[in-house]
Amino acid sequence: MMKIEELYRLFTQSEGVTTDSRAIKPGCIFFALKGDNFDGNDFAAAAIEKGASWSVADRADVAGEKIIMVDNVLSTLQQLARYHRGQLGIPLFALTGTNGKTTTKELVSAVLSAKYKVASTAGNLNNHIGVPLTLLKMDSSTEMAVVEMGASGPGEIRDLCEIARPDMGLITNVGKAHLLGFGSFEGVKKTKGELYDFLEQNGSTALYNIDNPNLCGMIEQRKNLRKVAYGLNYSGARILPASPEEPFLRIALEDGKVVNTQLVGSYNAENVMAALAAAELTGTDRGLAVAAIENYRPSNNRSQMVRGKDNLLIVDAYNANPTSMRAALENFRQMEAANKVVIMGDMLELGADSQKEHKEILDIARTINIRYYFFVGSEFRSAAAGDEYYSTKGNFFEDSLRLKEFLEENPLRGNTILIKGSRGTKLEKALEILS
Repeated sequence: MMKIEELYRLFTQSEGVTTDSRAIKPGCIFFALKGDNFDGNDFAAAAIEKGASWSVADRADVAGEKIIMVDNVLSTLQQLARYHRGQLGIPLFALTGTNGKTTTKELVSAVLSAKYKVASTAGNLNNHIGVPLTLLKMDSSTEMAVVEMGASGPGEIRDLCEIARPDMGLITNVGKAHLLGFGSFEGVKKTKGELYDFLEQNGSTALYNIDNPNLCGMIEQRKNLRKVAYGLNYSGARILPASPEEPFLRIALEDGKVVNTQLVGSYNAENVMAALAAAELTGTDRGLAVAAIENYRPSNNRSQMVRGKDNLLIVDAYNANPTSMRAALENFRQMEAANKVVIMGDMLELGADSQKEHKEILDIARTINIRYYFFVGSEFRSAAAGDEYYSTKGNFFEDSLRLKEFLEENPLRGNTILIKGSRGTKLEKALEILS
């Protein structure tokens, strides 16, 4: 078997790596990963024919010229990424959390880019494959790395830390999500806390939101962890009121400076404060950091405000769990607006707690002055069964396609609409009609 040092030499001579046989570029190295419904080994030879310089495979029957045989393709990809990380020798900022990971990653990257040449996670490529691919896209011109880490079960953050070797990092928050994988909220905290564990063991620094009791408790458990606090209340900053005329998050800092973001939702305030803390930790000018935050525009249905032809839309439909759903509803409650409408999709992967958690969200939603309720998915429908309030005011749909058909026949006009749900409910279909 080829040593990782030799594979790295080939990597430095290549045009990068890919795991997608449909995206072969001349001179690249193809890693033949396996999935539930595919085996990249089947395309190892074809990748060479398409112009790849090498294919990395782990099935004996595909051995051939320019095909590097290894024991495990995924493990080899991860080893290569770790080795490359060591050769880069640059500061790396890692972050994880239940909510706000991607937005915080984008804000931190924007802020640090004011001083450094930053490479960061593309989209949400934050898992055991995405993190290695993120690292392998960095080159000698990179001065700072920002890497997002996601997990759906114990040990996954620990493994990603061993690959990326962060010098600093933060946990945005901890909440109820992926409970099928974590088993419990304590399981969530333990897994996310693996980032703190790595930082503590390696003498690295953790930023933490001192306004968050769960994070404070996790920090206190790690007595030798180097830590730097931040927080809205901690710093004396405050959120300015939002309205349909001023829908975006605005934060008055302790020095009187107002940060005018292009984000929707007061819950994003902690993400902004995290980015400002990252700027201070890395010696990035505060004024440049504020400007970078103000210039950041969200996308991909995350904390977006969309002025449709007939309605004002608050779109946060990339993902949902009980914590983020509560935050979205509480923000909606505080917003000064007439004719409020909510469109909510099921929260997925909650396991045995699903019914209870959906019922609690329904209980919160009914306390807000809502004009119309629209729910997508079987979990909300089941949680509302027998509830007289929702039997008269709620509109329930099996899927987003049926909601879309309803809205086409019954158009909404003159409303402020919150759209929130798990990615699997595909609420963007409703957005197509409303925007």
